[in-house]
Amino acid sequence: MKLNEIRDNEGSTKNRMRVGRGIGSGKGKTGGRGVKGQKARTGVAIKGFEGGQMPLHRRLPKRGFNKPNAIDLNEVNVGRIQQAVEAGKLDQAAPVTVESLVAAGVVSKARDGVKILGVGELKAKLSFQVHGASKSAVEAIEKAGGSVTLLGAVAQA
Repeated sequence: MKLNEIRDNEGSTKNRMRVGRGIGSGKGKTGGRGVKGQKARTGVAIKGFEGGQMPLHRRLPKRGFNKPNAIDLNEVNVGRIQQAVEAGKLDQAAPVTVESLVAAGVVSKARDGVKILGVGELKAKLSFQVHGASKSAVEAIEKAGGSVTLLGAVAQA
């Protein structure tokens, strides 16, 4: 056997079926789709349709609620604020506000305010003017000699 004598086995390859090329082809007229109307068209899929049975997405109960006036707060850990102080991006004398955190690059945009969370360690004495603070964050700030002033209607949680 030589390279120029190599062939596929008999019957191993077939020509592709050309659908919708006349009745003589055996796949003409409806082109194998068998129906008129929506199902005969291209690009149509009846998503979630179960043959008239109530679809799964309508059988299952609705869950949850999106509060229309929810407050979208940035969440910042005290450890991250300590890093910014050590890097010289936050001034220890000035109060820590949303604007100062945005300017320091701790928070990318102001949103509706900032909530301070207690992960990490705070060594710097800072005064905070924020919209919320967790109990552990307040403890960490007061342990370092700082103070927390809450703005707006967001309580400690």
